Formats: sequence, structure tokens, C-alpha cells
Amino acid sequence: MSSNSDSYPHPVRIAVIGGTGLQSLPNFTHVATLNIKTPWGTPSSPISVLHHPSPTSGDPIPVAFLSRHGLHHELAPHEVPSQANIAALRSVGVRTIIAFSAVGSLQEPIKPRDFLIPDQIIDRTKGIRPFTFFEGGMVGHVGFADPFDNSIGEIVRKCGHSLSGEDVRLHDKGTLICMEGPQFSTRAESNMYRSFGGSVINMSALPEAKLAKEAEIAYQMICMSTDYDCWHESGDVNVEMVMGNMKANAENARRFVGAVLDELSKEEHADVVEAKHLEGQMKFAGGITAPAGRSDKAKEGIEWLFPGYF
Repeated sequence: MSSNSDSYPHPVRIAVIGGTGLQSLPNFTHVATLNIKTPWGTPSSPISVLHHPSPTSGDPIPVAFLSRHGLHHELAPHEVPSQANIAALRSVGVRTIIAFSAVGSLQEPIKPRDFLIPDQIIDRTKGIRPFTFFEGGMVGHVGFADPFDNSIGEIVRKCGHSLSGEDVRLHDKGTLICMEGPQFSTRAESNMYRSFGGSVINMSALPEAKLAKEAEIAYQMICMSTDYDCWHESGDVNVEMVMGNMKANAENARRFVGAVLDELSKEEHADVVEAKHLEGQMKFAGGITAPAGRSDKAKEGIEWLFPGYF
């Protein structure tokens, strides 16, 4: 398949949503660029399909890559079309998402350039970002007690620790504060988030994680600390500081994500990667609205996302 193909004939089960500093992955071959239109609009970037050899068979394993903030980082956090991003990924077969994000540290032990695999989120966005597929004539409720997928999270942690002798410092869990932005926190807010028990802070995890849960996709974020936020005596956070630490740690980030993709490609993880444990959950969560109450627009969107469910 040529590198400029605009279609891909097979389901792509694994996706990477990249943030700042992770626009490409080494040792992966680009095989297709997919431009997908969803009922929620177009994604923040075309979906690139990359091949890399299976660590067990050597056969090519496809991975979808999407740039969260656009190809040129032109989208502010509140402008990211998360509904379209998640819907487009599901439509090509994605059932596992590894999301990558720069974060600010809210705790002294989580140093700049450290990685953290969060297990909880506190939502401090302001409700201006569309955050559900179930609205406008179709009500659905999905559990969000564990916003990240435990099974995928364990695999990601194992991969991170396998690189611990190679200058990768990993924290196994923590609470991620997702704030609105695009401005950074005030000092009072930063200290308040610390009092909440927050470990790190970003502007990207939501509504991405909520929509992935609704779409029956196993979702795990890898966070890379770039600064101490403004609570710390080392000084106020700024873009220069963030980008400097991103650039300095870019190789570690790429090796970490590469190790995770290698591991997820193993046949032993097939059921987890295909999110068999999530399959069908929205048939019940979204069945609360009687057929007579479902609007045509809502039915069109949900049928596009879940063919044959309702």
C-alpha cells in the first residue's frame, strides 16, 4: 500500500492521540491518510495509519495516529473537536486509545520530565466543550467511576517500568485535574488543586476520556510532566518552560509510546485491545429513551457510531 493511500481495508484496533511534541513515531511506516466526516464534524486532523512489525510474528500491525490540537497545533484546548475525534477513531475499528499529554506537576516528587499513568480525574472544565454523544433526543448514561481502563493501564505501566533503566522515571498512579484553559492556573487555584489531592494538571483529558467511555473504547493517558505549575517556588509556568522540557524529553516519550504499542500488538492482549470487556455496554446505557422520543438527528448520530445497536 502506498504512503498516499486515502483508504485502509482492515480494522485498526489501536490509536494514539498525540499532543504537543508527539507528532510522529520512529520506526513506523505511514501507509494511509484517512479523512473522515462524522455526524459531529471532522476530526482535529486526518487519521494517519502507520504500520509496524508485530513483535511476535513480524506481520504489519496498523496503528491510527491523530493530532489532538491539529497538524500545526492550531486548536486551543476548548476548540478540540473531541466528539468527532473519538467517533472517527471508532469508525475505523479503534477499540484502544493511548493518549499522550503534557501536564503540570502538583506534587514535589513528580519532577519535570517524569511520566505518570493517572487512574483518576477531577473535572474542572466549565461545560463549554461538547462532552457526550447522547443528547438532543437520545439520553444515555455510562459509568465513569474509573475513567481510565485498568487492563490497558497495567500494560502501560509494565512498559514504562521496563524502560526505567533508560532514564524514564514513572509514577504508577495519580489524580489528574483537567482544567479549562487556555490560561494556566492562578496560584490560589494551583494550591486548591493540591488540596484536592491532585497529582498533575492538564487541559486535554476531558471530554476525551468521557467520550471514549461512551464509545466503548479502552482509554489510557500517559502524562509527561513539563513543569511544577505556579504553586512551586521554582517559578511561574510559561510556554517556553513547557516546550523546553517537551523537547528535552521527546525521545523518552517516543520510546515509551513505542514500547506500549509493541506490547499491545502481542496476540495475548487481543481481547483487551479489542475492548471485549466494554462491548455492548451502551446498548443498555443508551436504551433509556423510548423510541417515540428519539429525534431523527440523535438517531442518525448514534446509528452512525453504533450500527445496529438501536
